[in-house]
Amino acid sequence: MSQPSVILATASYDHTIRFWEAETGRCYRTIQYPDSHVNRLEITPDKRYLAAACNPHIRLFDVNSNSPQPVMTYDSHTNNVMAVGFQCDGKWMYSGSEDGTVKIWDLRAPGCQKEYESVAAVNTVVLHPNQTELISGDQNGNIRVWDLRANSCSCELVPEVDTAVRSLTVMWDGTMVVAANNRGTCYVWRLLRGKQTMTEFEPLHKLQAHNGHILKCLLSPANKYLATASSDKTVKIWNVDGFKLEKVLTGHQRWVWDCVFSVDGEFLVTASSDMTARLWSMPAGKEVKVYQGHHKATVCCALHD
Repeated sequence: MSQPSVILATASYDHTIRFWEAETGRCYRTIQYPDSHVNRLEITPDKRYLAAACNPHIRLFDVNSNSPQPVMTYDSHTNNVMAVGFQCDGKWMYSGSEDGTVKIWDLRAPGCQKEYESVAAVNTVVLHPNQTELISGDQNGNIRVWDLRANSCSCELVPEVDTAVRSLTVMWDGTMVVAANNRGTCYVWRLLRGKQTMTEFEPLHKLQAHNGHILKCLLSPANKYLATASSDKTVKIWNVDGFKLEKVLTGHQRWVWDCVFSVDGEFLVTASSDMTARLWSMPAGKEVKVYQGHHKATVCCALHD
């Protein structure tokens, strides 16, 4: 099967994963997924595989195949897997779960290679661009930095006590991190390299972005914009130079759960409880394509172009 050059996938509470032609909106492949719902999708850097973070396992699917069967299953989490991602060369995968752990998986070998105890349910994990630190956010409001070389927690922050950290995003050059919470607030830090090569956080900004939950925050590849997707049905685009509101993307009819930028930052894909995913032009701030086919809430999306 020949794949499109742009890989766009969505997952829904209807127990399917769908692959879409980005330009036409046509769904060209559907994977039935009866075992559980999918919380997060991520595509490997080489575009060969799609990881689906589920409950309580992670499944890896071949992007270039029509087979409904996963090529690999990763078991050892004991609850919902809420975060998944890959090291830049695709050699290993990381995950975070409501079981309170962050795990590292070698893609060439079965089983979990490393495990870090966060105690509280983990909602979000991002990899620092230095590829040696993971940053996690949990249900109790803790943000922790995990040093993969020292195998320890090197830093701990609590921006707002007892307010769940829902989403984390790190700037591509490693100079900024943003944490979004259930109260519609984004906390922004400048990241500094410490004396022992550890990352240090310097408070930069507090942004009251939405009145409702922020379900996803994401910095654009060009380090220019911050996108915040919310339960208020909108996605807001903020200029990171001063955090002024640039655009409000309106069109979804229900909660917006996920968003992902194109590699050039010119487009954004969103996933919503209104059963659709949508493609937006960043310069215009307008919707340019709607992906319809799911029968229940569309809760996550992945894009690799």
